[in-house]
Amino acid sequence: MSFKGDISVNKKVRWGIVGAGRIAHTFAKDIAHTKSAELVAVAARSLGNATSFASEYDIEKQYGNYDELYHDADVDAIYIATPHNLHVQQVLDALKAGKHVLCEKPVTVSAAECEELIACAKSMNCFFMEAMWTYFLPAVVQAKRWVEQGRIGQIRHVKSDFGYPLPYDPDRREYDAALAGGCLLEMGVYPVAMAHMFIQEDLLQHYSSVKLAPNGVETDVSTIITYPNAIATIGSSFSAKLQNWTYVIGTDGYIAIPDFWRADKCYLYKLDEQVDAFFDGRTTLGFDYQIESASCDILAGKIQSDVVPHSASLRFQRLMELIKTEWNCLG
Repeated sequence: MSFKGDISVNKKVRWGIVGAGRIAHTFAKDIAHTKSAELVAVAARSLGNATSFASEYDIEKQYGNYDELYHDADVDAIYIATPHNLHVQQVLDALKAGKHVLCEKPVTVSAAECEELIACAKSMNCFFMEAMWTYFLPAVVQAKRWVEQGRIGQIRHVKSDFGYPLPYDPDRREYDAALAGGCLLEMGVYPVAMAHMFIQEDLLQHYSSVKLAPNGVETDVSTIITYPNAIATIGSSFSAKLQNWTYVIGTDGYIAIPDFWRADKCYLYKLDEQVDAFFDGRTTLGFDYQIESASCDILAGKIQSDVVPHSASLRFQRLMELIKTEWNCLG
């Protein structure tokens, strides 16, 4: 893995992208705003798609298959921007080629797959992180800081939901059971992650209600989770736009984070009075914060992030697996 020596010389991580879809465009736009990363290659299912993507962002190398990217000696790290049912094999292939990996969420579709990837990353001594970009957004970081400063007292409740209407089509990836479709993995991973960020306790019990599409894929999931010292209520939906806010409620006040998944602001309340607010004023889409953090970790020789450690990704998977195997169907 001689490329690691190149990183120490260049002081920048050279990234390659797997996939040329919507989320890959967000990554490519925002990496230009980082100090420790540069985009040097892209691979897609066809060379035409890769070439088109590369020309839009002035990317030097483009590949019509992923294996060539994994074995490019001028690429240090891989960002995987494909559907989640493809992640496990692609992450394994990249890690086994000696590449560091940042993989889109949900990083896998089961806890067992997640454990396999963590073990592989450790054995290869490569950095591996789930791309939970929300954790790095300044507004979410500020909300966590307010909690740590004791400004809302002891947390008693976290409320978080994420949903957008998605017309039912059994041939659409999001509704395809064979491709791990359904709103829980597609959207529910965000509120699951927010509950974990603010309530880092082992759950005592949970209750989930679900509505299913005609093909059996979930369209709406609502879950109440009881922890030793707090309760979380989380939801996801393909049938309607939910509020898409996160509320962190304590004994002395609460924090509201509008559009939390892409948050650019948050508010602090004491009862009904707003007593503080934060606006990040960013000009980017917000991916640059996680890209910079992951790149700095790679340059420092880390194999996991302090912000989204392997243990967090495993907890996300275990909770979603628990919800899916024990939910109550409402028809």
